[in-house]
Amino acid sequence: MNMTISGLLTAAVLTTLGVNEGYAGDRKVEIAKALEGLEVEKAKAPRKMLVFTLTRGFKHASIKTGELMMQLMAEKSGAFDVVVSNDLANFEPENLKHFDAVCFLNTTLEVFSPAKGAWAKMSEDDRKVSKENELRLKKSLMDFIKSGKGFVGIHAATDTFYEWPEYGEMIGGYFNGHPWNAKTQVSVKVEDGQEKHTCCAHLDGKNLEFKEEIYQFKAPYDPKKLHILLRLDPEKMDLSIGKRADKDYAVSWVKHHGKGRVFYCSLGHNHHIYENPKVLQHYLRGMQWAIGDVEAEVKVGQ
Repeated sequence: MNMTISGLLTAAVLTTLGVNEGYAGDRKVEIAKALEGLEVEKAKAPRKMLVFTLTRGFKHASIKTGELMMQLMAEKSGAFDVVVSNDLANFEPENLKHFDAVCFLNTTLEVFSPAKGAWAKMSEDDRKVSKENELRLKKSLMDFIKSGKGFVGIHAATDTFYEWPEYGEMIGGYFNGHPWNAKTQVSVKVEDGQEKHTCCAHLDGKNLEFKEEIYQFKAPYDPKKLHILLRLDPEKMDLSIGKRADKDYAVSWVKHHGKGRVFYCSLGHNHHIYENPKVLQHYLRGMQWAIGDVEAEVKVGQ
């Protein structure tokens, strides 16, 4: 059953979330307004999503804005609860089982490993224990996904775990630069034939137009293994500045990994992306599909 998000968050709720104390600047009102009118599918059961934003490389300035968006979306939609935490203990099997999906929001590099500075100061015994912990958490996360749970990747989630090939296969590809930087005016189109897809129907076949950093991807990226939803519009964008000979620059997709449901969207560098209602509706539908409450077509090999 579709419902619509209505009513701005109260000052009390905003205070509870910490946003009246400078959290994510002054974007709380804009995000709350952007959530107005979004369609949400009633959850089949209480749902919980882990939102993870740890970085071991580049740290996006918009991470706090993204975290706030996730908290407000959960509060207003009722689609799921969120736990925003970078505590690696959440990925231990006995803890991860309490979640229905995991969201990597602008994570970078080897996030289950110690920071380089910390690693350099560790003893050989401590490094051995750390490596064992890393392997255990990787297995836990992948077992979680393949068992039928959800994974959501936002923007730099593809700039993560380059040393873990199965992660690349799971998410669908790795970051390979951004020819279109954060100040580039971009035009993102709905993939041909996807105008009625549950994640795209609200766009009515119209392009998303704004300034945003757009990624290109490298192996294991293969559009034939993904159900592409959005991509750069070749009629409105200069694709010759990219590295790919096939001019294939997808922006979002869905796929399965084992029994798991994976939704990825590369939008999420600039702050304003998290207060754009059309993008937030795309996120919400993708997240609700990943978490198991929305039906969506997933076809590969086309």
